[in-house]
Amino acid sequence: MTAGPLCGIMRSMEAQHRAGVRLIDDHELVGVALEQALATSARLRYLGRVGTVDEALAERAPAGIVVLDLRLADESSPVRNVRALVDAGSTVLVYTSGESPYLIRLAAQTPISGLVRKSAPLGDLVTALELCADGGLAFSSDWAAAILGDHGLDEVGLSPREREVLVLLATGLPSKAAAAQLGIAIPTLEVHLARLREKYARIGRPAHQRSDLVLRALEDGYLPLPGESRSSDGAVS
Repeated sequence: MTAGPLCGIMRSMEAQHRAGVRLIDDHELVGVALEQALATSARLRYLGRVGTVDEALAERAPAGIVVLDLRLADESSPVRNVRALVDAGSTVLVYTSGESPYLIRLAAQTPISGLVRKSAPLGDLVTALELCADGGLAFSSDWAAAILGDHGLDEVGLSPREREVLVLLATGLPSKAAAAQLGIAIPTLEVHLARLREKYARIGRPAHQRSDLVLRALEDGYLPLPGESRSSDGAVS
């Protein structure tokens, strides 16, 4: 066997042992930059870019590591996206501009293995991917501090009745109809509403208006996000 074919076989074997990285992002330039950055990596190989999670899941062999943008053009749920990818066997690293604390809060409550800001040097992303390939976690100190310091992640501590009030009012049901459905008087409903608003205000997440109630219910998983469904026991899937 000549040296040429042997070298080719060796390179092929080395490539197979490198962790495959799939990018899910709407922007082509991000894919070009990542492909170039991984070209010389001994641990990682670039598998290409797709625009949606459904495209990635349609592949016969899921990527070992997925670099996921939280805000995709198809407006799919980041929570559903992460869970679907993890269920398919992929490790998920979030790559985000970070302009939405709401999306970061959602990502922090899913089984992601890393989170890198798009404004960081590209080398930081490569380092994070290598950590993920070795089974580690890749959260920079500033993101860890931001997540730990986010009072929105604190346990609100709503009672079961307060959660029911939140969901019914957040879905647009008038107070009189909500009270009737719960089998309570309107003044009792107002007491529960005042208590849940007090609890949200105490952790820095006020819910003064009806629109605030909708947002809190979405953030805390009491209502499904677009692209999600809710089972009969109330769990978001």
